[in-house]
Formats: sequence, structure tokens, C-alpha cells
Amino acid sequence: MKYILTGIFICFGILNLTSQTYEVGVMFGATNFVGDVGSTSFLKPEDYIKKDKTSYGVLAKWNRSPRYAFRASAMRLQTFGNDFLSDEPRRIHRDLSFKTTITEISAGIEFNFFEWDLHQLKRPLFTPYIYTGPTYFFTNEFFVEEDELVEGNSISNFAIPLVVGVKGTLSRHWILAAEFGARYTFTDNLDGSAPEENNSQTNYPTFGNSNMNDWYIFTGVTLTYTFGRKPCYCNF
Repeated sequence: MKYILTGIFICFGILNLTSQTYEVGVMFGATNFVGDVGSTSFLKPEDYIKKDKTSYGVLAKWNRSPRYAFRASAMRLQTFGNDFLSDEPRRIHRDLSFKTTITEISAGIEFNFFEWDLHQLKRPLFTPYIYTGPTYFFTNEFFVEEDELVEGNSISNFAIPLVVGVKGTLSRHWILAAEFGARYTFTDNLDGSAPEENNSQTNYPTFGNSNMNDWYIFTGVTLTYTFGRKPCYCNF
């Protein structure tokens, strides 16, 4: 993790030499899991207000124009699935549960719906935004053993984030944002429901819906500090 964060800040420190506008800051919130174990809801507030789902990270942005920015982030996401919290009787009766930590690296483009020029004298600024880009994550695999989910080896995979949010300026240099970001993963086995994805010689039992991959969803706030001289935006 420390090498990831160091790399992000070095890259944006180099970019600062070109006198553009940048943001660096922190993210804090909670991460929900939607798969074959636990709740199937993406939006129930009570699914996020859990101590074991506390998540955090850092991010950096290069505001390339008033409409879009290049964005990079690294996050430590904690989440869990518990069948007892599901609304489905079959899941409640099955009573499987797991806890996991996900380390995520993401880089992509953030698009602003309104003009976002941090050098304007008029304050406050406000805009909704969306974000997506290549995302890679690290976590641990799970498998069913004696009717319980057991943690296995470390694994990694890709995800596609679909992030929506709103942001506004608090002052000349500080920006506060709130965002909801669903990550569609390229695996159905974050919860141990598709053990055939594992590199194992053991035939662990499968369960759940094999036609839908797993999701994890971060909901939280970001606080960033902006710096850099007024840029001369080009057509790029």
C-alpha cells in the first residue's frame, strides 16, 4: 500500500511542474457487498452503517479541463456478507457469513456536469459528477467447508466502477464531495459461491446464482485540497 500511495503522489508532484490544477485528499465511508451471501440490496442504508464495513483511501486528481479530470485512487475496503441479514428465507436458513478486506487501485476519468473551474472568483462552486476507469483489487478467496465459509489464499481481479457523486467548494482550496460507487467485479467468487474459479484440486460445493458476478459498493465522502496556478486549457 505505501508504494502505491508514494507512486500516486510522485506522479502528481511531477505534473505540478506544468502549472495545472490538482487535488489530493482522503476518502472515508462504508462498503456494501452484493453477491450470493447476505443482503441483495444495493441501497438499504442499514447495510452500510456497520462497524465492520468502515473503508478509507486516498485520491488525486488532475483537472484537465472544467469538464473532466484524470483521477487515481487507492483504497482499503472492509465488508462482509451475512445470510441472517437477508430478506430471502432460503439464505436465512442457509446461514453463511464471511468478512473480507479489499485493497483497490483505480485510475480513470471524472466527468463534471457543470463547469468546474477552481480559479473562478465566484464561490461556492457545485457540480454533480460521474467517474469510471480501470480498477484492480486484491482480496482473499473463500470456500465452503463443513457448512461454513473459510478464508483461503490471496487473489486479485479486475472491476468496473460506476460512480456518481456531488461536490462543492468549502473555501478557496478545500473541496467536499459525497459519492456512491458500485464496482462490478470480473468474478463470482468473492463469497466462495463459485469455487471452480480457485486454483485448487479440491471440489468445494457451489451455490447461488452463477449468472451474476459479485459487486462491492463504496458510499462515503471525500475531502481534497486543490493547488496549482491557473491553467491554460487546450482542446485536449
